[in-house]
Amino acid sequence: MPKISASTVADHRAQQYRALVTAARELLEAEGDGAAVTFAAVARRTGLARNSVYKYFPDRAALLAAVVHESTPLWTERIAAAMAAARTPEQQVAAYVRAQCELVRDGEHRIARALAGDRDAVALREAAGDAHRELLSPLVAALSELGDRAPLRTAQLLQGLVNAAVTALESGAPYRPTTERATALAVAALAALRPR
Repeated sequence: MPKISASTVADHRAQQYRALVTAARELLEAEGDGAAVTFAAVARRTGLARNSVYKYFPDRAALLAAVVHESTPLWTERIAAAMAAARTPEQQVAAYVRAQCELVRDGEHRIARALAGDRDAVALREAAGDAHRELLSPLVAALSELGDRAPLRTAQLLQGLVNAAVTALESGAPYRPTTERATALAVAALAALRPR
């Protein structure tokens, strides 16, 4: 029987699970490539035997989905905190755009980009869809407060603008002017929602 480093077997399993997900996330951050996440690499990073990883994840796609589920709250919390500090819905929209650009600047988006290009990307679509819905929810709330009758559709369109800014930043566009322009465009678009 292997030694456990927690007070109960359930706690030990939870620790091992978290360690495996953390190792996969670190590999994605370091390499920027989903191919770096193999059971062998994750096992080496955690000090487990490769076959032990299968006790926690049936396959690589399940491990990567766990990384998405773990990372999403970190991203949404940053976005929600930035938006909560804003006083008006317009300022909240601006904070939403800036917060996502900051995630790119700080390297957090490398994980999302690595996962999007991964060979198991099809299997990750459901987890990615959940992540995008969570990211949009504070924006939908701000748009609703502005009186938008179709806040989800508007949020999806504004996210398209953010995605373009993210792509530009990842391609080497300068952070400050790109972020300022994307923010200004998003806030300007809100004028179209006001009744005439």
